Amino acid sequence: MSELIISVSGLRGIVGETLTPEVAIRYAAAFSAETGPGPFVITQDGRPTGSMLAHAIHAGLNAVGRGTIHASIAATPTTGVLIRELKAAGGIQISASHNPGEYNGIKLFSAEGRVIPKTPGAAVLERYKQPKIDWVPHNRVGSWDICEQTIDTHLEKILQTVDVEAIRRRKFKVLLDSNRGAGSLLGVALLKKLGCKIVLLGGEPDGLFEHIPEPTAENLQSVFQKVKDAKVEIGFCQDPDADRLAVIDQNGRYIGEEYTVALCVEHVLRNHALRKRTKGPIVMNCSSSRMTQDIAEHYGVPFYQSPVGEANVVDLMLEKGAMFGGEGNGGPIDPEVGWVRDSFVAMAQILDAMCLRSKTIAELADELPRYEIVKQKITLPPGTTPDRIRDMLNGLEKKFSAQKLDRQDGLRIDWSQAWVLIRGSNTEPILRIIAEAKTEAEATALCEKIRANFEIL
Repeated sequence: MSELIISVSGLRGIVGETLTPEVAIRYAAAFSAETGPGPFVITQDGRPTGSMLAHAIHAGLNAVGRGTIHASIAATPTTGVLIRELKAAGGIQISASHNPGEYNGIKLFSAEGRVIPKTPGAAVLERYKQPKIDWVPHNRVGSWDICEQTIDTHLEKILQTVDVEAIRRRKFKVLLDSNRGAGSLLGVALLKKLGCKIVLLGGEPDGLFEHIPEPTAENLQSVFQKVKDAKVEIGFCQDPDADRLAVIDQNGRYIGEEYTVALCVEHVLRNHALRKRTKGPIVMNCSSSRMTQDIAEHYGVPFYQSPVGEANVVDLMLEKGAMFGGEGNGGPIDPEVGWVRDSFVAMAQILDAMCLRSKTIAELADELPRYEIVKQKITLPPGTTPDRIRDMLNGLEKKFSAQKLDRQDGLRIDWSQAWVLIRGSNTEPILRIIAEAKTEAEATALCEKIRANFEIL
């Protein structure tokens, strides 16, 4: 990439090329200038370059008069919990999520312990574009403190959402693949508290990934056989900052990321129904599988869709008073724990479901509504403007006017048991086409139908 990947909630880039200490300091200083008083929590996901960027960010924030709290290596959802626990003004997680090792990034958090929403994020971005930084004199320089206990509160919050003693009695044997990211720190502690026997892969959080970081089926081929050979009951695979979880069943079959939130939602709603508790709404983004919508409808619970992006999901969860939400990339959000996608929530809820139902993960997954997702893209000519993209989507809308249409994020077209989403990329000159249907062939046909209509327009 010749430029930074930058959005209203953070940025990513290649260290030493697009992402430098100067960029990190300027971006952190812009965030500080748009945030109320109080310290910032600073964490990192374990990549070797994280410490260098952390030192730069601490120094930059101290130099503009901001106090900082160094919480070292921590998962992204843990960062959100720490911000609330320490009553900080906000936080910065240094992570490039699933990007390769040469990348790193900066994710911004508000005082509520969530990724900052669109409006304040846009203000930070505008200030970042300005060259001036308001450095303070020597007698107003901020201080740097250290947080020693980073996972305790997060761990306790998760344990309160499941039947710990019942899970402990079950003595699950679990494989955890943290892929040398930040997930092993809390992941191992959580699984031990739940009485699990752990087979650990990539437990050293040094960012020297043992496979491509994004936990997709293509990237986890080496893990499938390890799950079978270890004779575990389930495999959990995290991304480097541990806000996403993919699941592998006892036979080495990739259950995948799209099933993660669906499994959690089914269990949470079943639990509430069994205990005759009030069931609140469920929120997912508009590119996630229909599985969760079907589950919500089965339990008679309102279901809402947000635009793509964690901040958008959280905005709608807060607006609707949701009891659970997330994104289909393996990221559940449980308000009882925090307002961040959380792989640890997923692990605990799935083990709780296996325990409650006395079923294997394969059996639980096979009970869920079955759909297939296909993703394609259309490369746009150089110089294609947002207005031109909007015109193209308007033309498609007219072509499919008989269907249910949604324009909150690109264009989503819904049929009774299928949908397709067409949206522009924020980082590349492409249109993404995501289709879901009962079979892969049907989903592929939907993508091709959209492509054909683009050629006509």
